[in-house]
Amino acid sequence: MVVETLEQALRDRSAEGEAAGVLVGTALNDDDAGFVEHWCVQVGTRAVSGSPLLGLAGLCLGHTARRFGHLSDEAHALAESLAARAEADPSDVDGRALDGYDDVRDFLHLW
Repeated sequence: MVVETLEQALRDRSAEGEAAGVLVGTALNDDDAGFVEHWCVQVGTRAVSGSPLLGLAGLCLGHTARRFGHLSDEAHALAESLAARAEADPSDVDGRALDGYDDVRDFLHLW
């Protein structure tokens, strides 16, 4: 159900609301770190500019760092990139990406 919902939202923006709940639920509750990270990265790289899923993907990468204590280099770079985009243009990526990147730095001790 998770995969289908997220894939649908990446094809059809009308499904973004349901996908948002699924992504957050996965980031907070799924015990498979690789699966969680994979879908945060998929959403964060494939959602269109202005989609609320972009900021949410960044936030969920922060949840992933907190819960599992690590991120791949790709996921870390994406969290940083989404935060930079949010800072430069909040209409592109919303500010939740900034909160997510703060969590990445805090929980991975990257200050």
